[in-house]
Amino acid sequence: MTFFVRSHSRPGCPVTSNVVGMTTSAAAPTGSEGAITVGGAVTDRLVEANEHYAEAFTDPGMDARPVLHVAVVACMDARLDLHAALGLELGDCHTIRNAGGVVTDDVIRSLTISQRKLGTRSVVLIHHTNCGLEALTEDFRSELEMEVGQRPAWAVESFRDVDQDVRQSMQRVRTSPFLLHKEDVRGFVFDVRTGLLREVDPA
Repeated sequence: MTFFVRSHSRPGCPVTSNVVGMTTSAAAPTGSEGAITVGGAVTDRLVEANEHYAEAFTDPGMDARPVLHVAVVACMDARLDLHAALGLELGDCHTIRNAGGVVTDDVIRSLTISQRKLGTRSVVLIHHTNCGLEALTEDFRSELEMEVGQRPAWAVESFRDVDQDVRQSMQRVRTSPFLLHKEDVRGFVFDVRTGLLREVDPA
């Protein structure tokens, strides 16, 4: 199978390998200006960065509908720089992220809105190696209940076999009665050591 990635600013340049290069931003900035801060100071840093961004910002005049009609569901892991890795630009796709990149009820909610109201047709699912969910179990919910006196209603969605969890997520998309477009659903595992995507066979 071939994973095509097209950007509206680079027509006619598909990526035709089923292993796609992916960059990360795992390295922390160095020096006093780029030092990582803690507490409220990190939020202040983000707000200051936004002020600089806004100074040069011009309204791109884009529609809310993604140009490539694709929704990407991925883990929230900070090592995954999805737009840079997939050759995507602002306005190209919907990006839905959570712990593990698993397809939960809330992901189905977002995908349903994405498809039915904003015109997406393809779904790309991205898990990764060395995921934090591999070190958790559903006991985490019991630990929280002991600590705060209330058991979470949500499942941890931990897993041991990343490929099988990708397959489960694909199956959840394909069997959802709320989604209109389930023909183009593809699942991948991002290797945090090599930066490559490996496609998972749904069978």
